[in-house]
Amino acid sequence: MAEPLELLDDLLARAHRAGADAADALYFEAVSLGVSWRLGKLEDLERSETRDLGLRVFVGGSQAIVSSSEIDGAALDRLVERAIGMARVAPPDPYAGLADPALLETAPRDLDLFDPVEPDPQVLFDRAATAEAAALAVEGVTNSEGAGASWGSNRVGFATTGGFAGEYTSSMHGFSASVLAGSGTAMERDYDYSTARHAADLDDPAAIGRRAGEKAVRRLNPRKVKTARVPVILDPRISSSMLGHFLGAINGAAITRGTSFLKDRMGAQVFAPGITIVDDPFRPRGHRSRPFDGEGVRGVTRNLIDQGVLTTWLLDSASAKQLGLVTTGNAARGTSGPPGPSASNVHMAAGALSPKELIADIAQGFYVTEMIGSGVNGITGDYSRGAAGFWIENGEITYPVSEMTVAGNLKDMFLNLTPANDLVFRFGANAPTLRIEGMTVAGA
Repeated sequence: MAEPLELLDDLLARAHRAGADAADALYFEAVSLGVSWRLGKLEDLERSETRDLGLRVFVGGSQAIVSSSEIDGAALDRLVERAIGMARVAPPDPYAGLADPALLETAPRDLDLFDPVEPDPQVLFDRAATAEAAALAVEGVTNSEGAGASWGSNRVGFATTGGFAGEYTSSMHGFSASVLAGSGTAMERDYDYSTARHAADLDDPAAIGRRAGEKAVRRLNPRKVKTARVPVILDPRISSSMLGHFLGAINGAAITRGTSFLKDRMGAQVFAPGITIVDDPFRPRGHRSRPFDGEGVRGVTRNLIDQGVLTTWLLDSASAKQLGLVTTGNAARGTSGPPGPSASNVHMAAGALSPKELIADIAQGFYVTEMIGSGVNGITGDYSRGAAGFWIENGEITYPVSEMTVAGNLKDMFLNLTPANDLVFRFGANAPTLRIEGMTVAGA
């Protein structure tokens, strides 16, 4: 089989000969291996290998996209024929097109995203088994929902008739454990996990298992509290959800449709003064790092929020054209669809106070460790989600609480948010412990 860039070059040449005014093509190859483990026994072992090819053509102001898992010569001709035929009957799209050649990445960076060692299945068995055994060894843990371990690698190639051609390979290792504590109707569940580009960066499976078990036991015998308006503390495990809501609100697709509660807030104070949120596509071994975006555009490390002020939208070329702006290098795409805006590695900068100091002056409050449901209105910012965690009294985390609802509006929540100093880079989106003032907490 030809190398990805050779294959893409051939495909684009075929598309040009068939009548495409311009075209781009994406090659995606994935290999994955995963195991499921429960109560000391292997439950499942799966391996998959896939290859996909996506072609986007532009004909007379219209575009069409076709994908296929077949990549021999005859299949390429069929792919081109279908794409050209669809483009000729598709409605014109004034915003569709290749990225500006001046913005293309010409010297992709090596971001150390690929661990070349594919683990033996026994390595995955051991990670899952060790994590589960450590969790079950915690006093009070009574059952297991299972443990798992996985590995995967992806190879991506992208080329355009506008002069771009690039490829990169990445990998991801991970494992998890989920266990139950207590008995009967008083059982509580919790979990922990670790993921990393390189196996050497994974947490210790035994430590992850112990944390999962200790978290489950700590949740036993939860209480309910009366409805109140109190400060809410978000544990780092879920604090990144605030970043997710923010990123959705500044996504160029939402801005062009007018369906974002931040659509008129560019240049305004959106978060509390001092808050900084960074998008960084170049973090070595980062979960969402990429040497170029889904249109071949060079990325930029930028402050999305600078001292609380909104500085930019997340844009691909199409959304940028609609807004009269320039792409921010945040395009992402798959083989069967057009590019769309998407963040890379995002984090909220750490604050000055420790989590303990952040809680110290709270007479009554809610420390949230789990969020349930997705009751967020992206148009108005109204926020209401189920939650569980621990009640805070006189600056101390006390007893567990469950079946709670936390409500507010994201516009107010962002402006009344304080980060702690415990930022750790573990995922694609990372935030420290967060304190949000004046939330409505509904319980019994």
